[in-house]
Amino acid sequence: MKKLVLAYSGGLDTSYCAKYLSKEEGYEVHAVSVNTGGFGKEEIEDINNKALKLGATTYTSIDAVQSFYEKVVKFLIFGNVLKNNSYPLSVSAERIVQAIEIANYAKKINAKYIAHGSTGAGNDQVRFDMIFQILAPEIEIITPIRDLKLARQEEIDYLQANGVDYSWEKAKYSINKGLWGTSIGGEETLTSNLPLPSSAYPSQLLAEKDKDIKLTFEKGELVAIDGEKDTQVNNIEKLNILASQYAIGRDIHVGDTIIGIKGRVGFEAPAPLIIIKAHHLLEKHTLTKWQIMHKDQLANWYGMMLHEGQYLDEVMRNFEAFLQNSQKNVSGDVFVTLQPYRFFLNGIESKHDLMSNSFAQYGETNKGWTADDAKGFIKITANQGKIYKHVNS
Repeated sequence: MKKLVLAYSGGLDTSYCAKYLSKEEGYEVHAVSVNTGGFGKEEIEDINNKALKLGATTYTSIDAVQSFYEKVVKFLIFGNVLKNNSYPLSVSAERIVQAIEIANYAKKINAKYIAHGSTGAGNDQVRFDMIFQILAPEIEIITPIRDLKLARQEEIDYLQANGVDYSWEKAKYSINKGLWGTSIGGEETLTSNLPLPSSAYPSQLLAEKDKDIKLTFEKGELVAIDGEKDTQVNNIEKLNILASQYAIGRDIHVGDTIIGIKGRVGFEAPAPLIIIKAHHLLEKHTLTKWQIMHKDQLANWYGMMLHEGQYLDEVMRNFEAFLQNSQKNVSGDVFVTLQPYRFFLNGIESKHDLMSNSFAQYGETNKGWTADDAKGFIKITANQGKIYKHVNS
């Protein structure tokens, strides 16, 4: 038999692939799902049962939450990455790690084929194929949904004809949940003008009383909430639970897809948005202006290349080295107030705070230079403008 690893989520497309590839094409299908924060134990067990009933020889769930944080999420925090100043790259970041794990698993079991259920109209086909081709060029990529140009109803009809009669009724809103946020798609996101209704978001408003919290960072990583230390992954999950009660982190992202069309998607990312904004505020106090300027530019490129599936290009390791090095003094506490649908950054405390009163207070007093020093500095700074004006007037 032809050994094949299938990136399996349990949804309609990958269920079709499991049945079609095993029954019609004669592949020995090994279904694999990669958990980047979206699956609970019961859901994994349900996916396992479905995969085996559909004809998969084996099913494997790979826990990659910590790997996702170490490989990607922490650098998104270091770079304060928000695509188009709004979206924390929730799904696109997950897909990279999922593709890497699946490619490594396929090589581990000596599979000759890898399959995924992407269509030809989205970003995921690019991310999966690029990772597979770079990490496992000897393995052939199989994509039935894309190659056969299948419509949703065609897939349902085939499965029902083969005795698979799960409820395939399309949910009004598609939800993709992970450690770094949840995406929401619906008929409104296919338009340019309609908002998602409040009911479409997974988390609803449960808390209305203001809540003050303290986030503690060490070298750019969130290590404690309100003084209680825990792992970075656990802190993200705790903050998600806490802030989602205030319905914080809702927005709609509009961006350019890899294949050149515009896309619109809703998302709910309470912890990512709070962490990124809090981290950014701490950096404003602890980094020099030149560090901030250059880091912003590199982080923008890092986010764009990650989104476009270019994670394995060596320049990404160069970016990561810079981002990691920039965090050596980004330590301290950030004080945040949670309110319904929003949050406020109140301030920071850090021994690395460059707003040191021992030198000056902006607009008030100076202790490190004289009035004559200031006049000379201003005169020299104005030279270029004076010369240009003189020569061209």
